[in-house]
Amino acid sequence: MALLTPVAFFIFNRPDLTAQVFEAIRQAKPHKLLVVADGARFPEEEEKCLKTRQVIKNVDWDCEVLTNFSDTNLGCKYRVSSGLDWVFSQVEKAIILEDDCLPEPSFFAFCEELLEYYYNHEQIMHLAGTNLIPQPHLNTSFLFSRLVPIWGWATWRRAWNHYDIEMKLWNKYKTENDIYYFGKQANNVYNVFESNYLNQIDSWDGQWAFNCVANQGLTIIPKINLIKNIGFREDGTHTKAASHICSIPVQSIDLPLIKPLETIPNKEFDEKFLEFSNRPNPPSLTKSLKNLVKNWIKKY
Repeated sequence: MALLTPVAFFIFNRPDLTAQVFEAIRQAKPHKLLVVADGARFPEEEEKCLKTRQVIKNVDWDCEVLTNFSDTNLGCKYRVSSGLDWVFSQVEKAIILEDDCLPEPSFFAFCEELLEYYYNHEQIMHLAGTNLIPQPHLNTSFLFSRLVPIWGWATWRRAWNHYDIEMKLWNKYKTENDIYYFGKQANNVYNVFESNYLNQIDSWDGQWAFNCVANQGLTIIPKINLIKNIGFREDGTHTKAASHICSIPVQSIDLPLIKPLETIPNKEFDEKFLEFSNRPNPPSLTKSLKNLVKNWIKKY
């Protein structure tokens, strides 16, 4: 069955990863595909960017394809944010995937049903596909959260209208007590928002998370993980090394979805999710062996 919800696909310079995620989109067969691409940073990268864009030519189903390709390199912060501005100038709602976010097939049905069901629920601003601490025994299909995971997600134009890349609400918000919702992780959340506000990170998603939080927005998170991040490698923008957060297995979510009776964020879940995501990566076996040898040499 074809997917009625538009899919927005963000690509750059990794044709092999783009092809994997494109194949998942191809299996879902959306009626509309919006593709956003950044330009090369230097001449040697132009061929990779071109090969990546050529992956989209493999659309072989009934699909309207719209493209927004930049001739110059805008960087992560401005390419993704301007791309999403363009997406929501075209459509009212969208499922959003980057080139390294490989969805489990049921992710699309999960998003499509909930985008329609909560279309007019202003407080719900974000649908996530990622759950780093799965809750398989939860008696509903998903929970509500104040976190904003962006490895495979979906939203509406009405929510994206709150996006402010300059985070003008931050100076007022950080004097309020709402940040303490995040408990022991409040300082980590504060530091992420402050770093984005000071433009110390070339990223768009910290601003999106802040605008959701500052507007008391809620996120829907599936009880199990629906997205595998395949981009943790040397050519990643922010994900150059392997991490424990990309090792969570994906599962198919059962349909029809069972919805919670109340739209209340799960504070305990949010703290545990942040604790897990902020946990340092354990040292690799190779690194541990090297350290052992180094210490042995020093000793003897």
